[in-house]
Amino acid sequence: MTTRRSIFAAMAGSLLLAACASTPDDNARPPIVFVHGNGDSASIWQSTLWRFESNGWPRERLHAIDLPYPLARDEDGKAQPGRSSTTEHMAFLKTEVEKVIKATGAAQVVLVANSRGGYAVRNYVQNGGGDKTVSHAVLGGTPNHGVWAIKGFRETNEFSGTGPFLTALNAPKNNAGDEVTGPVKWMTIRSDNNDKFAQPDGVWIGARGTPTNVTFEGPALKGAQNVVLPRVDHRETSFSPAAFDAMHRFITGREPRASGIAPQDAVVLNGKVTGLGLSSTDPASGNYSNNLPLPGAQLTVYAIDPATGERRGAAVHSKTVGADGLWGPFPARVGQPYEFVISAPGYATTHIYRSAFPRGSDLVHLRAERLAAADRAAASSVTFTRPRGYFDAARDTMSFDGKALPGVPPMGAGVSSSKILVADSGVRTIAAEFNGEKLAGRTWPASDNHVVVLELTY
Repeated sequence: MTTRRSIFAAMAGSLLLAACASTPDDNARPPIVFVHGNGDSASIWQSTLWRFESNGWPRERLHAIDLPYPLARDEDGKAQPGRSSTTEHMAFLKTEVEKVIKATGAAQVVLVANSRGGYAVRNYVQNGGGDKTVSHAVLGGTPNHGVWAIKGFRETNEFSGTGPFLTALNAPKNNAGDEVTGPVKWMTIRSDNNDKFAQPDGVWIGARGTPTNVTFEGPALKGAQNVVLPRVDHRETSFSPAAFDAMHRFITGREPRASGIAPQDAVVLNGKVTGLGLSSTDPASGNYSNNLPLPGAQLTVYAIDPATGERRGAAVHSKTVGADGLWGPFPARVGQPYEFVISAPGYATTHIYRSAFPRGSDLVHLRAERLAAADRAAASSVTFTRPRGYFDAARDTMSFDGKALPGVPPMGAGVSSSKILVADSGVRTIAAEFNGEKLAGRTWPASDNHVVVLELTY
């Protein structure tokens, strides 16, 4: 992982960004509001916040929002349980920005968004008054010209490049034909060709061989500073060290003193326990993500052996979460990996294994899972997941239970999780590795309604 981080930093270090950006007038380290993407949560910004903190940003000036229903509607103008419209998304962001301005006393904020979050940012600046409250906007991997741009095909969906939502956002704003709204300064960050949602072929939207009419340049915007990072995937346009380097240069006009994460001597962790919605109109469609607290859930934390995942003694923290969903605070030991166990009615007992935390965070969100019906016959169901990026077999060094990752294609970065249905009975170690970050967990029995998640931090 260290090698790859240094490669990313070197790539970003070659970008000539200082000339196109200026430091916001109100403060050398302005408040930053981070906006997650489709189906994600504030927790996805954890490592990015650590990098800003490591470069002198006070934690209280870094605010990551949690959209309650983070998935886009199938049809933007039609209500859909558990999903949000572009109007709702923008209104939520506007409220959060106003809270941050009130709390910090700053005149303006910086907005940093990934993927769908960039739509809310653009909508807010263009239509919600954000042209006055925002100094800089950074959009990582936002499909600004659509995931597809096919006349007559799903044009009521916000991801349609020919639909009314994106057509209005992309309409020229001046005689130069700029697509961005001033006086806000804009930057986009995109991959050269490895973003699953900026592909000329419809392979990642279930239409292999069908032209999307979208190019690798789809996230770029006329009038913005458009940065290209080689080989990064859709999420790495926002969460990689190279993306951080580009953000820092754009916001401050200076390169960061470090793209890495400075460790803390005292690590205090907190976050929300959340669950999954179940469609009331179509239960067969399965679970959907939300960022709502799961009151009454029991969270238990164990220190584990980093090589075997075995527990080192009794629980080191336990809490029944309340209406706010918060499971901490928990003073973690430096260098110690942990197992987080969630028990809640209607859910499987969920075992989440994480590597050691280098810094404290209030964004250690933990989601209770349900055991899929198809997995109940297995001895154990184990998922290896990378929330802040995708797996690329041609690019990354990785293994899962000593083998290649099931479900990850030989080329391209389009899958962020891999599942193994363990056939052998009994509880044993199951390990995974991704570019140097190692995780070890235990194969808890599916027959007793347990699921296991090995979750990467980087």
